[in-house]
Amino acid sequence: MPDYRESDVPDQSGKTILVTGANTGIGYDAARVLAQRGARVLLGCRSEEKAVEAIDKIKGLHADADVSWVPLDLASLKSIAAAADIVKQESRLDALVNNAGVMVPPKMETEDGFELQFGVNHLGHFALTGHLIDMLKDQPGARIVNVSSLAHKNGRIIYDDIPATKNYNRMERYSMSKFANILFTHELQRRLEAAGSPAISVACHPGGSMTELGRHIPPLLAVLFLPLSLIMNSSAEGALPTLLATTGADVLGGDYYGPMRMGEMRHSAHKVDTIPASKDTEDARKLWDISTELTGVSYLN
Repeated sequence: MPDYRESDVPDQSGKTILVTGANTGIGYDAARVLAQRGARVLLGCRSEEKAVEAIDKIKGLHADADVSWVPLDLASLKSIAAAADIVKQESRLDALVNNAGVMVPPKMETEDGFELQFGVNHLGHFALTGHLIDMLKDQPGARIVNVSSLAHKNGRIIYDDIPATKNYNRMERYSMSKFANILFTHELQRRLEAAGSPAISVACHPGGSMTELGRHIPPLLAVLFLPLSLIMNSSAEGALPTLLATTGADVLGGDYYGPMRMGEMRHSAHKVDTIPASKDTEDARKLWDISTELTGVSYLN
């Protein structure tokens, strides 16, 4: 199949798209391309300074780009609700790209007491999606795009220790959060279908990409990964699966997109597959119920 490129992203004029974590890395490059193609792009991120810097960069490349900052801290349920209230002032929302994340930090907690990786990477986006679902579920062509990782293949939900009080292994918890992204994608798609919604839920992953996401990788491990950095995607190429999932004409609910080469580590984008365990409907329902209980955000019941 031919390589997928930024130039393959179709015109997005008239659409409004929220991208979380859009001030840097894959989120920034996705926002940049979507704005270039005519979308109104909302950059959901914590820092106003970094958001303004990203907006200035995008406008420097595309003077007429329609980009705006939405203050959003995914480690705070209060901030998530406030961000959703801002987005609800928009006349429409065509896509929510749940991109922001943290990777292998030391043991930390969110404002609400959740283990940071599960709290930000899964629960934060679960809550944000719930707050915005009414804008999306009746919008023809609307999409919720969840950015996962190859790490989902080693993931499982540790139900007897969700808060990681018994044990904290930073890579195990990262894999758990990325596995949760896939379970959430499939369960959300099932619930959208049951509600007769034209919106779809899809997922993607960037392969191996050199971004700020790896800033918490311990120094010794970073040295071991150094040879891999020579073949990893740039953030621009790592954003291609996100762009395909968000705008591709043939994308279906439940689809999963990633790079084409080196075991999905690098280059371009195409449809790939998740591990069988990520399609377990009972596991997905159990995670949904726990997520509802923890966040207090209930939807598509």
